[in-house]
Amino acid sequence: MRGVNETQTSMLCLNSLESMVPADHPLRPVKAMADEALRRMSALFDEMYSRLGRRSVPPERLLKGTLLIALYTIRSERHLAEQLRYNMLFRWFLDMDMVEAPFDASTFSQNRERLMKHEAAERFFEEVVALMRSKRLLSHEHFTVDGTMIDAWASLKSFKRKDDDDPSPPDDPGNPSVNFRGEKRSNETHASTTDPESRLMRKGNGKEAKLSFMGHALMENRNGLLVDFRISEANGRAERAVALEMIEESVASKSRVTLGADRGYDTRDFVEGCRERNVTPHVAMNAYGNRSSAIDGRTTTSRGYSTSQRIRKRVEEIFGWMKTIGGLRKTRYRGIARTQLYGTMVAAAYNLLRVGRMTLAGAA
Repeated sequence: MRGVNETQTSMLCLNSLESMVPADHPLRPVKAMADEALRRMSALFDEMYSRLGRRSVPPERLLKGTLLIALYTIRSERHLAEQLRYNMLFRWFLDMDMVEAPFDASTFSQNRERLMKHEAAERFFEEVVALMRSKRLLSHEHFTVDGTMIDAWASLKSFKRKDDDDPSPPDDPGNPSVNFRGEKRSNETHASTTDPESRLMRKGNGKEAKLSFMGHALMENRNGLLVDFRISEANGRAERAVALEMIEESVASKSRVTLGADRGYDTRDFVEGCRERNVTPHVAMNAYGNRSSAIDGRTTTSRGYSTSQRIRKRVEEIFGWMKTIGGLRKTRYRGIARTQLYGTMVAAAYNLLRVGRMTLAGAA
């Protein structure tokens, strides 16, 4: 028998968001771990806000909203706010009821400085890593480090001479005609007027130069989870300098550990810096042409070295997810601090999603 569309809606509906989300939905373990990490940050959230005045949107909701942006490739905070009007799954994840009015997208902008000042994203990431460490999912002995370029939210047309004080208006203020032919441009003489913290850099010989930032990941080798993620200025030394900083703060141990890396890290200063920190550098040898490698057969002939070189490629999968799904191929924000906040949340989202899938697979 053919069905009939009922145009009259029910006057009463006894339902809840909790019952609408399937028990095996992949977002359930993600929400459980995120909520636990946020509960541990309650004292920090109390410090961030005054005890007087009108109540704000809970910071937990803003951080989890950023997780949703990364997990579901939502193009903007404004789009997320729009989704909250009808997406019951997102409402459930943010602990909103079915009739609560969604917050405005400007709430993110109004609270971003507060979150950066108190390093809320970094603290959330640390709590997520601590949860995974308590579950014994992290290796304490074997790690991998790598870096990637992140396009800045700035056009090459904004890359102008620092001493250029020509007040003449362009032919089109929104999209001016610019001729770069024959002009030598470098970070020493030029800067972007849109994002002065971005730097002109190319990935390699034959590649185009772009205004960029550098992203740095430190991965443990047991399950391929991130234990540190940082954003820095894009330059030829940033990968190795930031890697040593991450090793100092996140890896340094009394027992010897190993660190896998590609051949870009095969330099004397980096290898010596690792050994000074009781870290065995399992870096790929860069001995092409007349160049000599900073490591020798004492390292490369070990079984652990070949294992590190095989497993280190997993970090490329992390970068691929963060750029393709997490929206970090090109930053949506200006400046290192704002990009760091979002990048840290994308890194936390990756860890939560990966562990959530491992949890569901174990339950199955």
